[in-house]
Amino acid sequence: MRYWKWLLPCLVLLVMRSSLSQVAPEIRRGVYKGREVQFPHDARQFRGWRHYGRNLPVWKVSEELPKDVFTFARLCYPFRRGLRWTADYPEAELNFSWRLHQLTSVQVNPFPVIIDIDAGQLRHHPFLYVSEPSNMDISDEQARVLREYMLNGGFILMDDFWGGEEWQAFVATFKQIWPDRGFTELKPDHPLFHCVFDLPAPPQVHSNVYWSHKHKGTRNTTSNEIRPDAAQPVFRAVHDDRGRMVMLICLNNDMGDGWEQESFDTDYFREVSEKHAYPLGINIVFYVLTH
Repeated sequence: MRYWKWLLPCLVLLVMRSSLSQVAPEIRRGVYKGREVQFPHDARQFRGWRHYGRNLPVWKVSEELPKDVFTFARLCYPFRRGLRWTADYPEAELNFSWRLHQLTSVQVNPFPVIIDIDAGQLRHHPFLYVSEPSNMDISDEQARVLREYMLNGGFILMDDFWGGEEWQAFVATFKQIWPDRGFTELKPDHPLFHCVFDLPAPPQVHSNVYWSHKHKGTRNTTSNEIRPDAAQPVFRAVHDDRGRMVMLICLNNDMGDGWEQESFDTDYFREVSEKHAYPLGINIVFYVLTH
C-alpha cells in the first residue's frame, strides 16, 4: 500500500505501558433500540449489530514485555440519546489496532477495551478514544475524574462530530472538564501533522456514506457533513502546564469511519482510509506518546 513506506524507523522506540488485564468487566451490557447488547472482552465476538471484523487475526505480543503495548481504549460515557459512544464500534478499534501492528514496530494489544469514567480503570490506559463527544452528558464528578486523568499523564482523542451546532453541544462538557483552561487550534505546520507521515494539509476524513454520495453524484443524506460550517477540518488541542498535549479535538472529522469502513469500497480505502484516516491516526499516536 502507498504511504506506509514513509513510516519512520523511530516507531521502534515507541513504548507505552498499558495493562493487558481487564479492569473493566469482561462482559458489559447496554440497551440499543430497545434490546440488550453485550460487549464481550474480545470485540471480534461482538453480536450487537452488523459486524465485519470477526475474522481479523489475533497476534502475539512480546512474552518478555507483555504490558509494554498500545491498547486502543474507548470511553463509555453517559449520553443524551442513542448509544453514541459506540459509533463505529467494533471495526474502528479492531482495524486500527491491526494496521498499527501490521505496519509499524509498535507492540499493539490485539484486544481493544472499553473503559468507564472510573479512575481505577483509566489509570491502566494512557490513550483514550471518544466518539461523537457532542452527545456526552457527564456529571461534574465525572468531569473531574477525566480532568485528573489527563493532568496525571493521560490523553483523550475526541473524534466524529461536525459543524457549529455539534460543537456548541460539546462546549458545556468541555467547560465542565476544563473550567479554567482553554484550547489552541493546531496550524498546518504543527509537528503532529508531520511526525511520521508528512501530511500536505490537516486531513478531513469523511464517512463512507458522504463519500459514496459525493462520488456517485447522488443526493447526500449526511446532513451533519454537508453543513457550511463543517467544510474545513479543525483540530483543537488542550495542553497541561508543562505544554504536553492532553486532549485533541478533531472537529469536522470522522477518523473512526475511515478505520471502520476500510473495506466498504476499494476507492474509499485508497482515497480516505489509506490517505487520511490511518496516517492521521498513526501520527496522533506517535506524537502524543513521544511528547
